[in-house]
Amino acid sequence: MGSASAFIQEMLILYGIAGIGFAARKASILNENANDVLTQLVLYITLPALILYSLDISFSLSLLKEFVWLFVMSVYILIFACFLAYWMRQHAKLPEKQKSPYEGLIIFGNQGFIGYAVSFILLGEQGIIYLTIFNLCYLILIWTYGIYLFGKNTATITWKNIFLNPGFLSTIIGLAVFLLPIGWPAMLSTGLETVGKMTIPLSMMMIGILIANVAYKNFASFIKNTYIWKAALARLIIIPCLLLPFIALPAPSHAVLIAVLVSGMPSAPTISLYSQKYGGDTVFPSIGVLLTTLLCIISIPFLYIIVCTLNSCP
Repeated sequence: MGSASAFIQEMLILYGIAGIGFAARKASILNENANDVLTQLVLYITLPALILYSLDISFSLSLLKEFVWLFVMSVYILIFACFLAYWMRQHAKLPEKQKSPYEGLIIFGNQGFIGYAVSFILLGEQGIIYLTIFNLCYLILIWTYGIYLFGKNTATITWKNIFLNPGFLSTIIGLAVFLLPIGWPAMLSTGLETVGKMTIPLSMMMIGILIANVAYKNFASFIKNTYIWKAALARLIIIPCLLLPFIALPAPSHAVLIAVLVSGMPSAPTISLYSQKYGGDTVFPSIGVLLTTLLCIISIPFLYIIVCTLNSCP
């Protein structure tokens, strides 16, 4: 249980960074546009740099095998998440404008921000590599089915956004570097590392700002909504636990650990953005994102302890 204690200590550091973002926003050191600016900075600069740096590794068959396992687990859990969310939506007595956000809150986790932070504190660059591969299918799904959920029209899906977004592009380029006998020059590699590692603190500050931006009166009124809690339970506990059977299979233990924890990330803020863009309820998903983000302080260490109990941990 020593590893679990060390992990919780590392998580407390991440929550402390989120607290800095929260305090800075509440003290008006950062204005209401700070989250938008940091999101663009992370999505277009620091995260692609982190992916490109992390994938600059020597090719090996054992690593390729781990990539295949991660890909299989990703497809498996996304399919289950989509079916579970659809079933829960069909049985939910919600206003029409809240149904698509409800489904989106269940399917899509904050894998691109807090997911990278958690993976890095666990396994360093190796964790980033694992998560990058695990996120490939997720990136495609959120830019296709995620948009379709709200637009209900395939014409709303922009294929350019899917294949030319920085996260997907940097992953493909990084995979090419991994598969080919090439690497980044030392100076470029150092630059990518320096810029890329800014992703972790910036992502956590964004979480703090996100929490600070939600009005208390909205939170207090929606917190009584049982569907918000059902979405949180599905996103944080049920979906990641569906991956636990992989522990009994010959899947690499570290890959399973990353897959389980990342599948239990809080709901993605992107759902609120989609809802706003396509005419859905914006407060409902914002409260869902906030609630799951607060609850993940408990749920992520809980999932880590479960996996550690059933399997070896780093």
